[in-house]
Amino acid sequence: MVFSALSLPKLITTGGPFKKALATAGALAVYAPLEGGYEGRYLRRLRTAGYRAVTVTARGLGDLDRFLNGVHGVRPPHLGKKDVGNAAAVGPVYFVPPILSCQLGELDAKAKGVVLWILEGQVLSKQELNYLNTLPKRDARIKVVVEMGGARSFCWAPLAELL
Repeated sequence: MVFSALSLPKLITTGGPFKKALATAGALAVYAPLEGGYEGRYLRRLRTAGYRAVTVTARGLGDLDRFLNGVHGVRPPHLGKKDVGNAAAVGPVYFVPPILSCQLGELDAKAKGVVLWILEGQVLSKQELNYLNTLPKRDARIKVVVEMGGARSFCWAPLAELL
């Protein structure tokens, strides 16, 4: 049996349409199969295209603007231990540098920008999704991908269409 080049299934995707959609829209809503693996493939394609990737989960982010662009304080879980000193009973506050601002500051001249890949984006509110949609408009070097749930195949749409 002879197969033509058009009838063979694509075993390796180049990610070209995904990269083009991300470059034009700036923020994408993604639906991926629940068995996983697709995120890593597309992140690898974006890294080879010149983007730096940052992956975070949406659960427990808090204020998105402070988390992404400003120094913010976090308290680690106390695990049942209590302080005996003069500090608060809930534990000390550790200050964490901003994630996107630090990544943008470390970009070299050849890099296209930073892709913020947010897992479990279905827990975000409409206001938070709207903020993520406007983030690439404020700085063109920032691209946002939000995983919004599962699907049978890997598909995406501009985040503005979801809103």
